[in-house]
Amino acid sequence: MIRIAVCAPSAPITRQDAERVVALAARDYPQIELHVHPQCFASEGHFAGSDELRLAALLECANDPAFDAVWFARGGYGAGRIAEEAITRMDKCADAKMWLGFSDAGYLLGGLYRARIGRPVHAPMLACVRREGGEDAVRRVFDFLSGDEAGVEPSDDGHPRVAFNLMTLAMLCGTPLMPGLARHVVMVEEVSEHLYAVDRLFFHLSAHLGGVAGLRLGRVSDVPDNDRKFGANAEEIARYWCERHAIAFLGAADIGHDSANTLVPFG
Repeated sequence: MIRIAVCAPSAPITRQDAERVVALAARDYPQIELHVHPQCFASEGHFAGSDELRLAALLECANDPAFDAVWFARGGYGAGRIAEEAITRMDKCADAKMWLGFSDAGYLLGGLYRARIGRPVHAPMLACVRREGGEDAVRRVFDFLSGDEAGVEPSDDGHPRVAFNLMTLAMLCGTPLMPGLARHVVMVEEVSEHLYAVDRLFFHLSAHLGGVAGLRLGRVSDVPDNDRKFGANAEEIARYWCERHAIAFLGAADIGHDSANTLVPFG
């Protein structure tokens, strides 16, 4: 039996989404036992409860030896507010776990990878079930946890790999949560940002990627219209900043804020 704890370090999920995913697991994955922490439904402003509540739930899931994996319920914003303290308070049980999520969960994935705690994995989250094709995204996670790696991002060239939301990784730079990425292939994706903001993020991030094996660009989706055209698309922006900092641009990555998002085990 694979026992998965679900908590929400960022924004809350709905009970309907949770019930749908729990039912899917019970119906089609008898080897998986899903435990959704009640904190996932808490709400305080933008967040799934206060910082203290989210931290307590995260640590409860991390330090419980009964769970094999911690699956983050949803992104949004909030994980960065509690990640550093959470990591310092995790015990040896946390090291035995797989940690799955993406987007804002990248604050925790990055910090865990830096601290060498468990096995962080860029992966769809429970709330992805609400997207068109979302059940397929959830199945990709359950299949992976069951030993089927068909849903892993296919561009593996032998280098260690990481995958992040572009905004999240740019914000990690210079903080105690930023992992060392020398010799790694770094994959980034973004959603709902103007192209000038994508350029601004690459300006900051590319200055912190010295020594990486290269960069792959995932999908940059739902780009808002601006009052004037930026003059370059997302790939042209990525190539520009890679060239400025002598970073190899390796092409596309099959990751993004959509139901086709694939898994990227860190390392």
